[in-house]
Amino acid sequence: MLKIKIILASVREGRFGDKPAAWILEHAKKTPGVEVELLDLKEFPMPFFNDPVSPSMKKVPYTHPEVVRWTAKIAEADAFIVVTPEYNHGYPASLKNAMDWVYQEWNNKPVAFVAYGSVGGARSVEQLRQVVVELQMVPIRNTVGITFDYMMKAFQDANVNPVELLKPLDDKAKGTIEQLLWWGNALQTARGA
Repeated sequence: MLKIKIILASVREGRFGDKPAAWILEHAKKTPGVEVELLDLKEFPMPFFNDPVSPSMKKVPYTHPEVVRWTAKIAEADAFIVVTPEYNHGYPASLKNAMDWVYQEWNNKPVAFVAYGSVGGARSVEQLRQVVVELQMVPIRNTVGITFDYMMKAFQDANVNPVELLKPLDDKAKGTIEQLLWWGNALQTARGA
């Protein structure tokens, strides 16, 4: 069983991110051999990283309760899908902080991105690829970019069904999940060897 964690990066009130997160969660749940869980950063109110010891150098786990809970969830996972907005040509501080609290637990695991914004969140994904490589993760090639027109439809109708709203992107979701599974299974086997 491959354990996939979907990380919802935006913590804003009235955010759009819950819609693509629900949509990709439904796609992942339909995938045989997968156990999937949504991790909403709103539910992990961690302090800004301020420990004197870098996560890559720590010898004992951090003790802040939210960091302990977050790190345990990351350790459980075999693969990740990050759902992120693009703010000012980059990804949100909430996501960077969540990534910075963890190191070993990210290592040797693949990550896919579902991004949204004026250019489909492409600039935030490009920045995140650099960060996850430093965390010894494998960023997969396929990504889902959700353009501003989808966001406008959602803002015009707060009750819009995310599965229906993003249906035109279903093939991209399928291809992204397939590639994530390939890498997830390969790296799960390698970590166990």
